[in-house]
Amino acid sequence: MTAIVIHAAHDLRVEPHEAPDPGPGQVRIRIGRGGICGSDLHYFHAGGFGTVRVRHPMVLGHEAAGVVDAVGPGITHVAPGDAVAVNPSLPCGACAQCLAGRALHCEEMRFLGSAMRNPHVHGAFRRLMTTEAVRAVPLPPGLGVERAAFAEPLSVCLHAASQAGALLGARVLVTGAGPIGVLCAAVARLGGARQVVATDLHAAPLAIARAMGADTTHALSDTPDALTPYAAGKGHFDVAFECSGSGSALLGALAAMRPGGTIVQVGIGGDAAIPLGALVAREVRLVGTFRFHAEFAHAIEVLSSGRLDPAPMLTEVVPAEEAPRAFALASDRSRAMKVQLAF
Repeated sequence: MTAIVIHAAHDLRVEPHEAPDPGPGQVRIRIGRGGICGSDLHYFHAGGFGTVRVRHPMVLGHEAAGVVDAVGPGITHVAPGDAVAVNPSLPCGACAQCLAGRALHCEEMRFLGSAMRNPHVHGAFRRLMTTEAVRAVPLPPGLGVERAAFAEPLSVCLHAASQAGALLGARVLVTGAGPIGVLCAAVARLGGARQVVATDLHAAPLAIARAMGADTTHALSDTPDALTPYAAGKGHFDVAFECSGSGSALLGALAAMRPGGTIVQVGIGGDAAIPLGALVAREVRLVGTFRFHAEFAHAIEVLSSGRLDPAPMLTEVVPAEEAPRAFALASDRSRAMKVQLAF
């Protein structure tokens, strides 16, 4: 069955991949849609990220939804024909972090499409996928696989919002208008923010940020000092979601925070020098956020309710057989926000 497999940087192949009959505790899913994520692009362009590198061929993909094709013995929560989202996160449930209620920090996490473990954990970019049944989360009636494939990135943003605290009535800054930044803007609006301001280096993604809930946007390549007015009077924003992973973006956000505000660092990048005096004197909270756990089910509920519509983000649905073209398109931020693969 067709799968999209990374062998090394710029060595992406569409090739056969086995999907055996499901055994006990397993299901087989016929994947319908898969969204290309930033980490997939890191594997495509660099063969990995940080110290993580592809050491043998690996199926990519962790944003996916489809229809159950077959179930193994004892599986009752889904049946053949059921539409499901694929939860890429599988904690062990037995390590110290899991037992302490921190499953998203599981020491033995098996995350789809990840080369962090050896052997790697194959991802969801395959026409048929036999996997652990717990990964198959049933979709409510009316929620299609195209929209359900947004559940994973939305889960990331819902968890980031939980790190920020109450958003009702908050003035919110989002730095970096990629898919995660745009969804953070939408989640802030969903949470009752009174103002959402989004920044990016370029104008193209900011148009989508506005469609997803941002009131005001600033293209910093055109107006590099756009955040300066927000720094007046000891700052303006109650909450900032830093989604670019850029040290300069973090510093810009810090300057614009009001005393007691919260910066949630969502993006992952290099190291950044932080002016500790500003952090301390204005009692700004700087917190990290990583993946999700319970938020995956919440994301499906939000998408099903229609309270958050990811449609403005979807650039194009590309047949899986044209995966190299899809990855090239997804790599071009001037043209693409979210590219999905159709299997």
